[in-house]
Amino acid sequence: MTSEEKLDYAYNSIKSRIPFKPKTALILGSGLGDFADTINTECVIPYNEIDEFPISTVEGHKGQFVFGYVNKTPVVIMQGRVHYYEGYSMTDVVLPVRLMKLMGAEILFLTNAAGGVNSNFKAGDLMMITDQISKFVPSSLAGKNIDCLGQRFPDMSRIYDKQLCDIIRSSSQKLNIGLQEGVYIQFTGPEYETPAEVRMARMLGADAVGMSTACEAVAANHMGMKICGISCISNLAAGMGSTPLNHKEVQAAADMISEKFKALVRDVIESMDAL
Repeated sequence: MTSEEKLDYAYNSIKSRIPFKPKTALILGSGLGDFADTINTECVIPYNEIDEFPISTVEGHKGQFVFGYVNKTPVVIMQGRVHYYEGYSMTDVVLPVRLMKLMGAEILFLTNAAGGVNSNFKAGDLMMITDQISKFVPSSLAGKNIDCLGQRFPDMSRIYDKQLCDIIRSSSQKLNIGLQEGVYIQFTGPEYETPAEVRMARMLGADAVGMSTACEAVAANHMGMKICGISCISNLAAGMGSTPLNHKEVQAAADMISEKFKALVRDVIESMDAL
């Protein structure tokens, strides 16, 4: 089955259950999963009830779409994302993003937990993504182009929308929440990076490293969505701290900053409503 056929199957299997046309699609990373529990929920669709949909296997990821309102803004939330390291093809990994676009979403708000590569960062920082490096994972646009979604050779010179970035800056200042800015680099995972790979990432201009997000942004940009993103710096990358990295510590660090993170995400979404 082609990626276009899978997308059609997925959409047709749930289109009668979608309660409204969402304006913003939000993907929740580690430490933000319970944000979906704080909105005015209209409908929940578990991933395992969607035909041809990839299922997240990562601990702490619930695996469902949540439809609801953040203040007056209609949103669809991915409570748990799919990663390339789980064994899916890259076109399967970005199928959820494409599906949210078919639902009507105009904006993609990406969040994640990431390792800090910038020596000026510390665990607990929030970093607005201003650009990205995605060349260490397969392109989400490889294979036959889905012409109804976008052109074969899309421009990537401005993936992260300037106006949305300005909104994030304004919200962080209003809430008095510190905000770093930087470049996100995606590696395949699931293993954490070696110290040498972290040094390489720094030389390439990256400020934060993770195992998601960049491929989703490429697919969304291909479809003409406006994109913004925030990383929670849950740890310093390998070789920059004194202890080995492990997933539980990453989750714990993300949980520590989650209240500020959720407050910022909420205010940004409410501010987007004027666009």
